[in-house]
Amino acid sequence: MDLILPTITSFIVTILSTPIVIKLAKKYGLVDDPSTRPHPAHVQRRVIPRAGGMAIYIAILATSLIFLPLDQKLVGILAGITLLLIMGLLDDKLKEFNPYKRLTLLFLAALIAVGSGIGVPFINNPFLGLPFLPPPFNDSLLRLDQIVLSFEMLGPHQIILLADIFAILWIVTLTQVINWSKGVDGQMPGITLVAALVLGLISLKFYFQGDSSQLNNAKLAFLVAGTSAGFLIFNWYPSKIMPAFSGSTILAFMLATLSILSTAKVATAILVLAVPMADFVYTFFRRILSGRSPVWNDRGHLHHRLLDLGWSHQKISLFYIFGSAMFGMVALLVSTESKFFVIISVAAIFLGFIIWLNSLGGLSKPHGPNNG
Repeated sequence: MDLILPTITSFIVTILSTPIVIKLAKKYGLVDDPSTRPHPAHVQRRVIPRAGGMAIYIAILATSLIFLPLDQKLVGILAGITLLLIMGLLDDKLKEFNPYKRLTLLFLAALIAVGSGIGVPFINNPFLGLPFLPPPFNDSLLRLDQIVLSFEMLGPHQIILLADIFAILWIVTLTQVINWSKGVDGQMPGITLVAALVLGLISLKFYFQGDSSQLNNAKLAFLVAGTSAGFLIFNWYPSKIMPAFSGSTILAFMLATLSILSTAKVATAILVLAVPMADFVYTFFRRILSGRSPVWNDRGHLHHRLLDLGWSHQKISLFYIFGSAMFGMVALLVSTESKFFVIISVAAIFLGFIIWLNSLGGLSKPHGPNNG
């Protein structure tokens, strides 16, 4: 019951709040209208309410306050997603919200979370067992907490330099990965549903192994899964509401912090999100090599290429969902030492697949004002 109640509650709150958000979005003009908001990556031709992040935010906030202790880390997480909601609603209302301003605010949200104590003190050494590696690369753990900067500002504070930098970069990167994978109906909440369930199971495993702190992390993960499932009902094709920037970044922010809280299972998150990760890496470098900023969009994502091949929204979403579920099972079963090599193998396969898809036809030339 400790895990079922938060999951069901977040699901029900999302179900109840989303229709209200849809009405508010229509009333205040928070809609996606292709005639007034042109965007080269858009695949919709209907006027659809945006502001899906508001329903997601309400569910996560309400359920967290009911079922979790309001400690320093949870305050940091909730403060971070509050900033992301405000930024997302501005993006929903404005037709041109500069992507560099978005990125700056993403870093600020990540800094708030890390400032609350969410950091990555170590990562499992993916190179363990390889010959001729010098210290510290032949240790089982790569420590990121060795450089500590202390200072006084309304009391003593510490910055764990490498751990905090890594955590900030991870949170920002994952928000971009998920944000770039919301192009078709049902795609984004389906991905986050599976990823949250896997991270919840990871926390639960460590809880049963004796780490009592992981029970609350499991609750947080499962309530994020419940929120994703509730929103998926309204976002499945044909969608009644779009997650927009706020929805995708809030759920991605939650996944990023959860992967840190569940004993720094960053590799697990990368493996579960192998499909959107491969698309992100390919898109990032493709844009740079073509002489454009990686944050300015085009119609060259994996889901765009699959649409060009005649795939439906439902088929593409199920491809992402089942892909995440399959790799999530792998992440739960393989050893820590094996995950790095599994990730490399999977990434190579999917990058090759995406390159092959893009070789079938040219990418759209024009690009618009938003990132994605």
